[in-house]
Amino acid sequence: MRYLGIALLAGFLVFAGSPTVSGQTGIKKKRSSAQDYGKVVINTANSERYGLGPVQFDHWLHRTKTTCRVCHVDIGFAMKAGGTGIRAEDNMAGYYCGSCHNGKPFQGKVVFESCSREFRTGELKRCERCHSLGKQVKLENSFAAVTGDLPKERYGNGIDWVKAESAGAVKPVRHLEGVSPRASSLPVQKDFLLNPKVAGMPEIIFSHQKHTAWNGCQVCHPEIFIGVKKGTTKYSMVEIFDGKFCGVCHGKVAFPLMDCERCHTQPV
Repeated sequence: MRYLGIALLAGFLVFAGSPTVSGQTGIKKKRSSAQDYGKVVINTANSERYGLGPVQFDHWLHRTKTTCRVCHVDIGFAMKAGGTGIRAEDNMAGYYCGSCHNGKPFQGKVVFESCSREFRTGELKRCERCHSLGKQVKLENSFAAVTGDLPKERYGNGIDWVKAESAGAVKPVRHLEGVSPRASSLPVQKDFLLNPKVAGMPEIIFSHQKHTAWNGCQVCHPEIFIGVKKGTTKYSMVEIFDGKFCGVCHGKVAFPLMDCERCHTQPV
């Protein structure tokens, strides 16, 4: 891509007239495999004390089931790994993982319980379906089988999740019975342009429709973007690469920042 070299000069690419900030580490990160992109390791309860491995959470599998908003707003998972403090007791009570993993039907299929008060023979095998880090665990859902027919892209999971959702190839639920509040939908704002400050760099077209399909309004506002009016929140590309603003999701779970032309789409 002819714009990639420009985009990586993050100190000079600034949105909405905001000042640049310093803080780049200069450490080159290894690009993860498609199936490992977005993988989160959870070990807030120090699982090794109980002979279990830390939990490996695959975003690619769960995003075929629910929207981001259901998990990160209605259920209450923090947007940062380890930020929730999940305990087995919480799951048993029907919170966090236990909101869905409760032995009840979900999308036409019974979902295994995440944690159980009664430890029965063969129970360890069920525990290791989640507590799988460092264990030789055969997964029920392979990445290739689940994503094989989904539309492809170059980076991240190698899946165009926006296209997959809009085409109905995946149908993530937007409301979890007994957990999500019932509320009227707000009108979706129209797409708008964001202007980079590098000459010749294509403008960004930001789509509220695409983002609200997965996030609603609550994932982004007000914790990530305080204002709801264009230009209210000032941010730079350096901050995004540092995991702030757009970088809260992009580069971790949503498509990575190296896919410049997914955002910079409008020729100047």
